[in-house]
Amino acid sequence: MIRARWNGAVLAESNDTVVVEGNHYFPADSVDTARLKPSDTTTVCPWKGIAHYFHVVVDDAENRDAAWYYPAPKPEAAEIRDRIAFWKGVEVG
Repeated sequence: MIRARWNGAVLAESNDTVVVEGNHYFPADSVDTARLKPSDTTTVCPWKGIAHYFHVVVDDAENRDAAWYYPAPKPEAAEIRDRIAFWKGVEVG
């Protein structure tokens, strides 16, 4: 079971992650969305498309833009559609 943890909380857990460029992308239904707060941040990847971000919130702590997803990935990255990945101190393993 792969888990994403931050600040003592489990953010996601699944046996069905997709690893792209060293990042585990969790199925959206395996993520505790109550701990995610929408962000206005977007970035562009030349081969995956436009990434959108969430802030991760645990208790009173906020980890800004620590989760991302591709709502409409390019065809080469179709396998990560409806999946969420983490970084910025979120432990995944």
